[in-house]
Amino acid sequence: MADTAPPAEDQKHEPVVSEAATNYDRGHGGEERGREVGAELAPHLVPGPVAEVGTGTGLIAFGLRELGHPVVGVDIDGELLTGAYARLGPSVVQGDAQALPFATGSLSNLVYVHVLHLLDDMPGGLAEAVRVLRPGGRLVAVHGVPTTDLGDMAEPFAPLVPLTYLKDEPHWLDPAAEEAGLRLVHRGHAGGYEGGMSPAQYAYSIEKKFWSYLTDMDDETWRTTVVPVIDGLRALPDPDRERNLQWHVHLGVYARD
Repeated sequence: MADTAPPAEDQKHEPVVSEAATNYDRGHGGEERGREVGAELAPHLVPGPVAEVGTGTGLIAFGLRELGHPVVGVDIDGELLTGAYARLGPSVVQGDAQALPFATGSLSNLVYVHVLHLLDDMPGGLAEAVRVLRPGGRLVAVHGVPTTDLGDMAEPFAPLVPLTYLKDEPHWLDPAAEEAGLRLVHRGHAGGYEGGMSPAQYAYSIEKKFWSYLTDMDDETWRTTVVPVIDGLRALPDPDRERNLQWHVHLGVYARD
């Protein structure tokens, strides 16, 4: 098979980019951020076709394609894919990470950026990745909770720290990947990206459940733990002044033998 993006099922996409896709781009740094992440992940890819699973609006797939990689973006969210289609043309497909729309052994690389923790059945999703990867193929995952030195926001945020875990943290993902038939070949960090955030903005992001670990929070924990954190952040001096934060996140690269 030639090193081109594998054919995906024909999909009909709205020609107009949805509001959800526009907001997604704004919240994820746009194409500039996609290029940065693509450049960081590209050295871990092997020659051949790439699928970015959970591509959203195709920002990272776009960055990889600019670097010359034959890439297709996959996402379950049709509204976000209007943005990906505008960016990538026909190299997008609507599909489920746990039932990938590709033939067995048809891909050289799979890329997951902040996606694996969203799978209802992560071991099943990893087994599906093994199915579509060629022998010697790579699964490249940016995963786990982003970390940073919060400065003066650390103290009011502290009660939430024990709750900020995701099921794709390395101590869970690595053994699950091995069980599925994937060998860890690189463990490091991605990111090192800087961003400004004020205590008021951080409080708002928590209040609106922007962070995945808050999605299924029970009412009692929300009332007794989360609300005091929100109030504490808003009570800091100069709550509207942005603090410069440098974020890091886990990077795992796995080979299908």
